Amino acid sequence: MNRRNILASALAIAVLGVAATAMADTYPSKTVTIVIPFPPGGTLDVVGRMLAQKLTEQMGQSFIVDNRPGAGGTIGAGVVKNARPDGYTLLFSPSTFVSTPMTMPTPPYDAVKDFTPVALVAKAPLAIAVRSDLPFNDVKGLIAYAKANPGNMSFAIGSSASAGHMSTELLKRAGGIEYLIVPYKGSGPAYQDLLGGRIDAFIDPILGSSSHAKAGKLKVIAVTSKERVPALPNTPTVGETVPGYEFYSWYGLWGPAKMPNEIADKLNVEVNKALNGDMKAKLVEQGLLLTPGSIDDFVKFQEEDTVKIVKIIKDANIKAE
Repeated sequence: MNRRNILASALAIAVLGVAATAMADTYPSKTVTIVIPFPPGGTLDVVGRMLAQKLTEQMGQSFIVDNRPGAGGTIGAGVVKNARPDGYTLLFSPSTFVSTPMTMPTPPYDAVKDFTPVALVAKAPLAIAVRSDLPFNDVKGLIAYAKANPGNMSFAIGSSASAGHMSTELLKRAGGIEYLIVPYKGSGPAYQDLLGGRIDAFIDPILGSSSHAKAGKLKVIAVTSKERVPALPNTPTVGETVPGYEFYSWYGLWGPAKMPNEIADKLNVEVNKALNGDMKAKLVEQGLLLTPGSIDDFVKFQEEDTVKIVKIIKDANIKAE
């Protein structure tokens, strides 16, 4: 490359850098859409709408939620993948964003190459809920019961490749036990059968089982986080019985690939501000662990969780339904 071409390339890079900085300085100058790839009403939707409201208040422009459910969350993710990378279309999704494509013969997107990470918003420890009439109250008792009744115990999963599914498969291997895994079309039908005594256990986000447990309709015997959670301080972790066991659902914010770093950085700062504000107490009450941090922190966490997910999918031969 001659000097003239080198100079031209340097000038082009400088111009792009100035343009990106100018864009970030004025961002957002219009409404920002946050795509949630699941129906309204669940914990993800509640958190996403709360975050959108806080960003609206902090940044002076409207952040609105657009629910695009279907195909395990991949339809909504596809909307963001194909959007202009200008920061005005974002994805707020649970960890199935990473796991679901891995179970498909032809993945619709690459969770790393097709998106720009913005922030890890929250980790959602899961709770192991069991029928109220089962003769045990902890993980040690569950393992003993499953070993005494090999293959006869049943666990519900709300959907294939969900965090609950991964956690259920991980417990089977970590505990050295066997049980039947029964797929459902969502948590609602799974809870109906658990409460009706037609299924033995269900691993799901804490918020889903806590109200039933308070009413004495089922028992929450453990949480899947590394440490006990403030929402259930007297409930032990699985790891207290099965050392090393740890699993979460988690919620993140992404933009399309090639979104300017300056805009991603600006959004990251504002998300962290929201998480350190009055969102914190509200979400902790729902059993969530808030995770303010840098984009690099988010990337590292996603990489580490992906390694764990890949192993579970391979060991259990999980395939999209």
